Order: sequence, then structure tokens, then C-alpha cells
Amino acid sequence: MTDLATQTAPSVASGAGKIVPVILSGGTGTRLWPVSRESYPKQFWSLISENTLIQDTALRAVGERFAAPLIVCNQEHRFMVAEQLRGAGLVGARIMLEPVGRNSAPAIAVAALLVAETDPDAVMWIMAADASIEKLDNLHAALDVAAAAARAGRFVTFGITPTAPETGFGYIEIGGPLPEVPAAHLLGRFVEKPDLATAEAMVAGGKHLWNSGMFVFTARTLLEEMARFEPAVLAAANAAIGASLTDLDFVRLDPTAFAASPDISIDYAIAERTDRAAVVQADLGWSDVGSWQALWDIETKDAAGNVASGDVLLEDVSNSYVRSDGMLTTVLGVQDTVVVVTEDAVLVMDRKRSQDVKAVVNRLKKAKRPEATTHNRVYRPWGFYESLIQGDRFQVKRIVVTPGQKLSLQKHFHRAEHWVVVAGSALVTRDDEVVLVQENESIYLPLGCVHRLDNPGRIPLTLIEVQSGSYLGEDDIVRIEDTYGRS
Repeated sequence: MTDLATQTAPSVASGAGKIVPVILSGGTGTRLWPVSRESYPKQFWSLISENTLIQDTALRAVGERFAAPLIVCNQEHRFMVAEQLRGAGLVGARIMLEPVGRNSAPAIAVAALLVAETDPDAVMWIMAADASIEKLDNLHAALDVAAAAARAGRFVTFGITPTAPETGFGYIEIGGPLPEVPAAHLLGRFVEKPDLATAEAMVAGGKHLWNSGMFVFTARTLLEEMARFEPAVLAAANAAIGASLTDLDFVRLDPTAFAASPDISIDYAIAERTDRAAVVQADLGWSDVGSWQALWDIETKDAAGNVASGDVLLEDVSNSYVRSDGMLTTVLGVQDTVVVVTEDAVLVMDRKRSQDVKAVVNRLKKAKRPEATTHNRVYRPWGFYESLIQGDRFQVKRIVVTPGQKLSLQKHFHRAEHWVVVAGSALVTRDDEVVLVQENESIYLPLGCVHRLDNPGRIPLTLIEVQSGSYLGEDDIVRIEDTYGRS
């Protein structure tokens, strides 16, 4: 975790003349399965440093030149985003919640509308939450150039100097110097992810850059171009903002209005169509951290070319990536291999097949396997729970509740529960009584009783829950009252 002192970010409204960082956190990182899943995707994991990817992203935009960050995320991830920003020492951010995924163009449109409410000429810096950048000085120098071009009315992207003929990235063909900002270039055209021969030719030619997916423009420019090319997106964004609700630090977009937006990326909506496009070439040590191959590329390797993380033992292994998030993992006599072990799934593959992990996840989804999208440990606004044992008509879970937090007031139609406190203290509501349950004590919750769990202490509350009944699914919860606005 960063050891920076707590940074109090200014509000978006107070950021006149400053660059507004906009972080898009809607991806699921399928190619990094089984670590990255829809319930807890890659941006929330510490994969390349002590910080998570979203923390590293936000910390690139701290200082006097920046306004408060604006994060656009899936509403199911809202508390994870807020907690991770606090963990990085960042407070004051605004978090905009997407009720459904509609790709990057609608997400950026609603962000631009929010920024334009106070300063339509504010420069917006659009970043994905899950990329890696090693050369921060180069990044900020490139940002200076991009901001100057944006203030001149340009729609600017960053082009990364390629280090290899990568087939997993899109490319940008650069033109001549930009007349108003000669350090930037006109953008020739975008090139879709190429085959190997095409990628080799483009890298050798020296006129093509990797498409980083970062953009810089003013709110005014974005909204003008959106009205020009995708008026339906802009109309839906306007309606979603107009009917939005503010809840704590969250801006809740209107679900019906936002869902009416076309599903389209900012690349297809504007970047590939506008005549105001410009590109800033930069050597950033950039990676989209989009696959296990990408992680192997950027991580420090041992003498045999291996990257090992966790409780791992390697014998006669070379040029491989091995990660264990739990049990001892031993690997013998292989090369160019990826082995990833989590509590409930194992991935073993040829390292060069990293782009194909998505096909495995799709098969798991078709088979309705929960491992495709959900971890054994499930995070909630109040803490987390994880299943320890599951059998016929019973299940055992570990529940951890953060100090000062509480579960919803709820009941179940199909199961009874027995709670045993193993650390901390629990304030338990059971129908009309409230009981304080201490460490090494237990309480029984019969079928149908109205109950709630509250951690009144200063340390995490840990308890073992034993469920018994005819149906043990998570959808057997009737919420009567909830602090976090869940239905």
C-alpha cells in the first residue's frame, strides 16, 4: 500500500483550470481468469505492486494541477472502489454508478456532462482503471502536450512506442506535426488488432504506435463531437444525468435512461470518425495488463526467466508464470507455461495462449459454473464471506464484518442459521430482541426469524455461520432494511 499522506482531493466543482482525471472501471479482465472475475475484476487486485491497479491509476493524478478524480464504475463495485480509494489515501472523489454496462462512449458522455456543469472547458483525462505505467515522468510530460492540444480543441489520444509486434493491441498510424502544438501529431488512422505479419511490418515501419486507450479533451469538445456523431448516446446520457440521484459519494444514473443508450466504444463513436483527432507519442512503460503473458512481460524474472508469486516451488522450470493465492503449488519440468491457483480454480496453459483464456470462461458460463464469474470469497459493503464446506442441506461459511458496519435486516424462507463468534463481538438482532454475542459464544437464528448482524467494536468481527435447510442459495434473502441501499 502507498505510504503517501492522505490526499484531500478538491471537488470537481472547485477544479477550474485543472485537469479532471476520469477513471473508467467497468472491465472484467476475463483473460486474467481465475484471479479476475466479474465479482472482483483485475483492477481491484494487487498484481504488479503493493497497490491495486485502480489505486495506482488514481495516484498518477495527484497534485495541484489535478481536480478531484471522477470514477465511472459498475454499481455492484461501488463500495470496493470507495474503499480502495480511501486505502490509497484519496478522499473527495466522485463515483458515478452505471446501472448497466453500455461500453465506454456512454460512460465518458455522462462524465463530460457532469464536468461541464461547472466548467465546460475543463480538460478531461480519460484512463482505464487497470493499466500499468512505469515511467511517470514521461507520462506527465506527455500529458502536458496532450492538454495543450485539448485546449486547442483537439480530441487527443496517447500512442505508445511499441516494443514488440504485439497482436493483442490496436495500433495508431501517426501523421505530421499538429500545427497548433507541434509536439503532438495528426492522427492518420486506427488499425484493429493485427495478425503477426502485419504487426511486424507496422513496428518495423516506425509510423505506428500502440493504442493506449487513454484520451484527453475538453468536456466541450467531447460533447460537441458526441452530438455530431452519436446523438442517441448524448440524449441517453443527458436523460440519465438529469434523473440521477446523489447517494453519499455516489451519483446514481437513472437506470431506464442509461439503458436506452447505444452500446458503443469511444473509439467507434468518435475517435475513428472525428477530424479533430491528434496523437501524442510517448514511451511510458505501458501495459494494459490484459493477459497472463502481459504480466509475465512486465514482472521481474529469476535467472530462468520465471515469475513466481505466492507459495510456489519450481524445479527445472523456465520462462513460466506461476501464481498461487493459497495452497502450496509445485511445478516440475515445464517451460513457457502459466499456472494460476486460487481457492476454487486452477488454470494451466501454454503462456503463448494467453489471449484464449476468454474461450475457457465462455465455456464455464455456458455450463453455468459459478467459478466463471464469482470468487469463493464474496465482498460486500460490510466486509466479506466465504464458503468453507457445503453438503446436502448444510453449508458452513466464514463471515468477516468491518468495524462499525452491519448486514441488512433480513429473513430467510428456507434455512436456519447458527452463528459462532471467533473474534470480536456481534450485536445480533433476532426478532424483538437484541443480543451481544462475544468471542466463543453462539446464537441460533430459527427459520423465518427477522435478524441482523452488527459489528459495534473496533476490530473486525469474524464468525462461523452454519446454515441448514432445504435451499441455501444467496437469493433466499428478504431484505427488510439496508444501510447500503440494496433491494
